[in-house]
Order: sequence, then C-alpha cells, then structure tokens
Amino acid sequence: MAPVHTALIHWDVGGADFQGKRYSRAHTWTFDGGVVVPASSSPHVVPLPMSDAAAVDPEEAFVASLSSCHMLWFLDIASRAGYAVDSYEDAASGRMGRNAAGKRVVDVVTLRPRARFAGARAPDAATLAALHHQAHEECFLANSVRCEIRCEPLLE
Repeated sequence: MAPVHTALIHWDVGGADFQGKRYSRAHTWTFDGGVVVPASSSPHVVPLPMSDAAAVDPEEAFVASLSSCHMLWFLDIASRAGYAVDSYEDAASGRMGRNAAGKRVVDVVTLRPRARFAGARAPDAATLAALHHQAHEECFLANSVRCEIRCEPLLE
C-alpha cells in the first residue's frame, strides 16, 4: 500500500466579520507527528492585519518543501557516492507570476544549495552539478509540480 501523508488544517472565524472579509487568515497546520505550525495567507496576497506575517504561508511552504526534498535526495546520493557532507544550506526562493491562462502561480523556484564537505574528498564543480541534477531527478516533489525548478549550487 502506498504511503499516505496527512496534515490537519484548522481555522475558525473567532467572532470576526466573515461576510465583510474582515477575518484573520491565520490558521494552523498539524502534522501526523504532532508538530503544529502557525500558518496564514501571505501579506503579499491578503494585507495585514488579516494575514499573520510571522506565520508560514502556502507559497513559502511550497518553496521550503521543494528545497527540503531536494536536500534529502542530495544527502543520500552524496553519501552513496562516498562524499561526507558536513552541512547543507539552501537560500531557496519562489517567484510569483502568471500562467498561460492568466492565473497567479509560483512559476519558478530557484534552489541555491551550499554543501560543505568533511574530510579531504570533496566533489569538483562538475561532479557537484551532477549530484544536484540526480537529486532533482529523484525528488518526489520536483516530479509532482508544473513550475520550473532551477538549481544553482554554490561551490565551497
């Protein structure tokens, strides 16, 4: 049986003016392991105070999910290739645009991973690019989305 991933999304009006659209978009995401994440619409989409700028918005979560999936595959592939990764950081970003039908979408996600390797053995630029390419090819989420995903690894 295929794995099923779950999240409980909870919001309530809290006595605010729903019909007048003067209600908070803040809500929570509860994951199957018990982690609760404060979430909201982006203040770029729904102005403050109806959004919570300190919470995670769906677009940020989308970018972070793609980055995280790519990283997990990269770590696995690098390990199997005999490299010892000491740390990994990605300053990922997602750009909002419009698709062919004029709908607002995240049209490009750019990953900017920076891996630091332990020991004397580290990949050269071409090998690093190949490791990231393979990670992209294996990433479940990258294989699930329509937007362009760019990977611009930084060599240490």
